[in-house]
Amino acid sequence: MAAELIPPALRSRLQPLQLLAKRTRAMGLGLHPSHSRGAGLEFSQYRAYEPGDDLRQVDWKLYARSDRFFVREAERESPLTVWLLVDASASMAQVDQARPQWSRLDAGKTLAACIAELALRQGDRFGMIALRDDGLQLLPAGSGARHRNRLWLALHALTAHGRFPQSPALTPAWERTAAGELVVIFSDCFDDAMVALAERLAAARREVIVVQLLTAEERDFPYHHGHRFRDPETGEERPGDGKAMRIEFLQRFTQALQALDARLDAAGIAHARYVLDEPLERPLQHVFGRHNKA
Repeated sequence: MAAELIPPALRSRLQPLQLLAKRTRAMGLGLHPSHSRGAGLEFSQYRAYEPGDDLRQVDWKLYARSDRFFVREAERESPLTVWLLVDASASMAQVDQARPQWSRLDAGKTLAACIAELALRQGDRFGMIALRDDGLQLLPAGSGARHRNRLWLALHALTAHGRFPQSPALTPAWERTAAGELVVIFSDCFDDAMVALAERLAAARREVIVVQLLTAEERDFPYHHGHRFRDPETGEERPGDGKAMRIEFLQRFTQALQALDARLDAAGIAHARYVLDEPLERPLQHVFGRHNKA
């Protein structure tokens, strides 16, 4: 199951990444320092190496000077709670013709599983809310390998259909979260209700990150002949000449992305964009890489 959700090559590239709610850290919410091996956030002290310690924590420069093994011990925050909000509306089933087995939802599932792995490694709690108009699917926040297995099962069972729920139905999505918790949203962000939910969560002092999922065909619009375009949520169809529509579509699509970025920036929401033909680790590196910890 793990191999299906997170390919081994991708798993190895998760090593440098670290979950950290910047707002929580800045406001001092829930910080209860405790010594932690391996997953610490701030360097605390050295101690002598003990059998079983992670060799990555050994300070090799100090070893070269002293000919003794020392481990860097760290002080970390109390466990963070991470909520994975997955858009499961019909538009998330969109694929590219070049890779018909890889949908937006598939990408969202894998990225959500990766963040759960980071949370598990750090001893953090994680839960999931799948968003669809036939009812929100909830996996309460928990921790540990067994809870990760429950998350995998929920992700494997998740399918994309129906419309995105409107504001009244989204109430549990923000009532379940608390101030200072980290909320990561996976969506194409084509529904205003999703963007409004992100803004509402951020205004309520949640640490919000939005990962927008796009197809390569949306980015490139590679249509040169007659094509029938269909809205997967409404079923509405629009025939058109791809070559004639391309310039206008790309201009309007770029403008829409810029408007979304500006809206998220104004709300203080970190965000990344993933296109289905790109390396999966790219959006994770953008929001959780070490260069973003300052």
